[in-house]
Amino acid sequence: MRRLAVCILLAITLPLRAEVPAWIDEPIEVVRLIEQAHRAVTQRRHYDAAQLYCVAAAHGSLEAQFQLGRMYLGPLRASRGRESGQVLLALAAQRGHARAEALLTSMSTPPPMDFDRHLPPCLFASVALPHVDTETVVPHAVVEHYVANLPQSHRIHARLVQRLAPHFNVDARLALAIARAESNFDPRARSPRNAMGLMQLIPETADRFGVRDPFDPEQNVRGGLAYLRWLIARYDGDIARVAGAYNAGEGAVDRYGGVPPFAETEEYVRRILAFYQARRHVSGG
Repeated sequence: MRRLAVCILLAITLPLRAEVPAWIDEPIEVVRLIEQAHRAVTQRRHYDAAQLYCVAAAHGSLEAQFQLGRMYLGPLRASRGRESGQVLLALAAQRGHARAEALLTSMSTPPPMDFDRHLPPCLFASVALPHVDTETVVPHAVVEHYVANLPQSHRIHARLVQRLAPHFNVDARLALAIARAESNFDPRARSPRNAMGLMQLIPETADRFGVRDPFDPEQNVRGGLAYLRWLIARYDGDIARVAGAYNAGEGAVDRYGGVPPFAETEEYVRRILAFYQARRHVSGG
């Protein structure tokens, strides 16, 4: 038991390893803060990183809260104490952050019960999110880290999307965001509206783009990419309208002059924009 405790203590007091940021479903402004904090960690500017993580966490980011907790258990342990790190992890775990839960359960002592006393003051500061560049796409390293850590059954289909996308001049990062939102890389997925396969093609779209077997992964992805390419050209690379049309049909987008005011479609577009992080398509990505 003593050896285990020593190992845990060493693990949390060694220099913080700068993890590649997760590919998360959060507002672009929050994601940019997390990316800036990650760069600060790589440059060993830990206080700058903590400040950025704290602003993002104050705006509801679970990932930022997890990373801030790690910092208070590592390089900033002396400034805030172990308890602050544990409390941040515990709160993130309660909201479903799997890595926070795993790290918390590896510790020899539980977090303190009086959570409020150990929360850093920056979480309660009123700091507006900064205006961000909406032309920069999610970094390749972030998406690659995400794909590499998928279960094997999902990873092989994500790799298929990555391999085929350039042949259709579709940014693989956008294609992955669509496939992730549509089927979570399940080639046997079928929706109540009879959308099928990895890219969730309805029969009319499958026929339109020459897909004979929508449950054949490669045929399905090729059909979905052909449709994406067509939508990108039709809407001049506007990701919101492309995603809106992929979800609700181009007829609905044309009828409303933009993203249709359907709750499902609006949420779908928000997710795609959060994943892709840019408002316009980047060719050859």
